[in-house]
Amino acid sequence: MRAGRAATRTFNDEALASAKRVASRLRDGKTQRIVRSCSEIRTFSLKPPPFEHFAPTTLAEAVELLSGSDNARLLAGGQSLVPMLSMRYIFPDRIIDLNRIPELDFIREDADGIVVGAMTRQRALQRSATIGERLPAIPKALRYVGHFQTRNRGTIGGSLCQLDPSAELPAIAMAYDAVVEADGPNGRRSMSFAQFPTMYMTSALAADEILTSVRFKPWSGRTGSGFCEFARRHGDFAVAGAVVLLAASEDDKISRASVTLFGVAEAPKRAQDIEALLVGNRIGDELIDEASRLCVAHASLEDMYCTANYRGHVAAAMVKKALNEARSEIWPR
Repeated sequence: MRAGRAATRTFNDEALASAKRVASRLRDGKTQRIVRSCSEIRTFSLKPPPFEHFAPTTLAEAVELLSGSDNARLLAGGQSLVPMLSMRYIFPDRIIDLNRIPELDFIREDADGIVVGAMTRQRALQRSATIGERLPAIPKALRYVGHFQTRNRGTIGGSLCQLDPSAELPAIAMAYDAVVEADGPNGRRSMSFAQFPTMYMTSALAADEILTSVRFKPWSGRTGSGFCEFARRHGDFAVAGAVVLLAASEDDKISRASVTLFGVAEAPKRAQDIEALLVGNRIGDELIDEASRLCVAHASLEDMYCTANYRGHVAAAMVKKALNEARSEIWPR
């Protein structure tokens, strides 16, 4: 089938430099302009290339369809895929629509943690009482994800597979040491999310595998969480951000810490040096200042918007705010 209607847009040469990054900077709910080199304003038609559309109703059917094509793409929420199709950055022969597979849309808790289906909408996560109580950093992060219209369509699986370095949900998965499950023609396999990113916006999934679920292990005891990011305006890509999880011992020292930076490297990054600095100490302003200064060395991502050094300093400010937020939940002032 040939999908979509032609849309006419006008672009100008002033934003030429951003065109090189558009394909890799599209994610759920956030579509940036595309520009082309031109000496004067031109008009371009945006229309997807022709493709076959399949809407399986079971996971087994979807796996069969995916393994039967060398050039297929999976459609989840469509907040990244549809713009990329319209801008003709990708030319798949087959689109496999996962929206009619109910077994991929769930939130459930068992003895090993909380499992979220890959097709669970971001809005469902944001409104879930279980998620809010057991994984409080998730609803905090989702406030920054696009806008409520896009959260109604965007899915956790789509965001994790897109792996935008500035995306919130991959950083959350990294912070909670999540485990992802994928199904393919050879069966099901699991991997820690730390192993999931392999390079810039590329996951460890095989070409014939489908992400099916994500397992989170809630923290227990006296815990606090913090999330903070900076973007030029709400809903834009984050320049840098931080997710902080803290646990306190009976003697009011930090017994466990998770500090994840995003927007500063090719994938979300656990700052293990900051975590080591925090554990075993009583939290205070001096410790927070020392921890935040370590962020600069973790930044390596540069683009037309800012240097790696700038991202590192922004990340330092975000870590400081996130640490203070987590501290206030454990030790209210």
